[in-house]
Amino acid sequence: MVPLNYFLILAAILFCLGVIGFVMKRNLITMFMSIELMLNSVNLTFVAFSRHINVLSGQIFVFFVMVIAAAEAAVGLAIIVAFYRNRESLNVDEVDRMKL
Repeated sequence: MVPLNYFLILAAILFCLGVIGFVMKRNLITMFMSIELMLNSVNLTFVAFSRHINVLSGQIFVFFVMVIAAAEAAVGLAIIVAFYRNRESLNVDEVDRMKL
């Protein structure tokens, strides 16, 4: 059996990598993937604690978070594709130029 600390350390590392990717990169796709990485690290924490205390409510909550994340990914990617078609760039600095 793997100790709880290992899962929490892995989740913290994944979350920090997501934050670094979100802050350092100026590409919309990279920022979007970093947000998803942070969301999945939180899901890992929920599952680890749920398994540790033998309660299924954390795992059920993760299921709903994953469903919402899938919908968010579809909408987010659609917005990114529309932005790329209009501006032919994925640079975040050009987002403010979408104003009329």
